[in-house]
Amino acid sequence: MKAYIFPGQGAQFSGMGKDLYDTSQKAKDLFHQANDILGFDITKIMFEGTADELKQTNVTQPAIFLHSTILAEVMGDTFQPDMVAGHSLGEISALVANKTLAFSDGLQLVYKRALAMQSACEVTPSTMAAVLGLEDELVEKICANTPGIVVAANYNCPGQLVISGEVSAVEKACESLKEAGARRALILPVGGAFHSPLMEPAREELAAAIEATRFSQPACPIYQNVSTVAVTDPSEIKKNLISQLTAPVRWTQSIQNMIKDGATTFIEVGPGNVLQGLVKKIDKSAETEKAEI
Repeated sequence: MKAYIFPGQGAQFSGMGKDLYDTSQKAKDLFHQANDILGFDITKIMFEGTADELKQTNVTQPAIFLHSTILAEVMGDTFQPDMVAGHSLGEISALVANKTLAFSDGLQLVYKRALAMQSACEVTPSTMAAVLGLEDELVEKICANTPGIVVAANYNCPGQLVISGEVSAVEKACESLKEAGARRALILPVGGAFHSPLMEPAREELAAAIEATRFSQPACPIYQNVSTVAVTDPSEIKKNLISQLTAPVRWTQSIQNMIKDGATTFIEVGPGNVLQGLVKKIDKSAETEKAEI
């Protein structure tokens, strides 16, 4: 069974999506439609922008979404998923790819998500840190015993977890994690504490937009970050997507459940190849591929 997986923030690069624009009229039409929806020329930034321009949350998130969803669209009949999943932002790409969301609705949600997260980041100084070489349970315990707000945010693969919270709490937790034997506990260059309670203002803002958006019956199950199991009910998908901003990304558990349910090949759709690497670390026997037109 084929599982298609969609990357999140961090996979962007200058020139992303240009090959699609240059070789497919359908892709070109979708990129132009995106410029109209967003009200600015995102294609120009994607194709020619600097790393700093692409790093702005209001650009990064729609750019990655566009690369992923347009690639899936121009693959045509070769895009035949038995199941899908997306890492954080990638979950919305996955929902467009499996026909739960219309392209235009997905793009508008992604842009609102980016702006809401940016606003939430400005309320409290906050950050994230990558933790390598410790058991999840020990990381969770140290976070729980650290003063202030700091939580496990991304369960990327065994031995690789990202924590998220107030700057001072994350810094203190990193010290404790190193003392506990972490191979690394490294502050990440991100704008704020994604997938933590500090994203509550963004969750409330996005919830209203999600509630107002039409969610259709998907063409195949999605394994969502919050629930980690196969979901096909539109109302449940909607509820999980609303919870996602303040809840952890349980990627390890999602991939394990997809394998348990019969996934043999994982195909990454969009920029980069980070997810292929994570899948291999979760299960060495899983086959991984990069989606191509």
